[in-house]
Amino acid sequence: MEIILLTSSTIVLFIFLIIGVPYLRKTLPLKKIKASDLPSEGSWIRLKRGNIYFRWYKSKITSQPREIMVMVHGFSTPSFVWKGLIENLTSQGVDLLVYDHFGRGWSERPLTNYDKELYVQTLMELIKSQDIDSKFHLLGYSMGGPIIGHFANENPEMVKSMTFLAPAGFKITASGLNTWSTFPLIGEWFWHVFSDKIYGVGRMSETSHSDDPLSINEGEFLDNFNKQLAFKGFTESLLSTVRHFNLFDVRDMYSSLGQKNIPSLVIWGDKDGVVPYEGSKELIKCIPHSKLVTILEGTHDITYRQPSEVGEALIKFLKEIRN
Repeated sequence: MEIILLTSSTIVLFIFLIIGVPYLRKTLPLKKIKASDLPSEGSWIRLKRGNIYFRWYKSKITSQPREIMVMVHGFSTPSFVWKGLIENLTSQGVDLLVYDHFGRGWSERPLTNYDKELYVQTLMELIKSQDIDSKFHLLGYSMGGPIIGHFANENPEMVKSMTFLAPAGFKITASGLNTWSTFPLIGEWFWHVFSDKIYGVGRMSETSHSDDPLSINEGEFLDNFNKQLAFKGFTESLLSTVRHFNLFDVRDMYSSLGQKNIPSLVIWGDKDGVVPYEGSKELIKCIPHSKLVTILEGTHDITYRQPSEVGEALIKFLKEIRN
């Protein structure tokens, strides 16, 4: 009997060492984000699910009617990705509203399902909180593409234009991370223990260097990206998004957008290894009136690695729809 008990205790200890210790090493150092953690620029605003971080960049031109663009980032990299676009767009007379999704960046991490309703409702609540009473432009990067698409589908009267930067939604089948690794309990353990393999240092950029003077270099990128990893709830928000938000096939939604007369621009890198460039052809079929701009040699990082080209395409598009 003693041998059996000893063997059972040994097995339990072994399991704890193999499973429990790696998980605790990743999760115990994490802290809850507080207002005192926020950078000096930007602020929180209280929405139904919690506090969201946002920031305005004001137009440098005051002699023309106000234009607003709301910029919606992707799956895991928060609003600092827009840095290289700010100067060019504000110099063209556009006020920019950027924010971090719940669970990312400087926003709170509520325990909830990160689904379509959450992302669209958050965008609507933020817009209403800022007293935006005229039509505005929407810009969505990667996962931000489906978010602005769903929003525009439900509220076309509010949207002046849409720009999709390498938008998600055209993979017929999900990646391996959307199968067994998202199962209850297994997913939580796997995504924490192997976070470096999923979204860790050196894995969030396809390119490590750019000659674009407006680009975010690798050191700056990693410094900004890693700040959000110190807070509880980041990993859970990503996992919940994979479980509850359709990242892989929303062609029906895009096709519905094609029935609406909203000026649309698509910008895509032809070497995108995250959301393959072939999706651009699908998107143009879904939204026939949209215009496609291809960034040559562009990967999924075009927003912050080739912002000059992206900004040039955006400015040209805005000028066209003004006339």
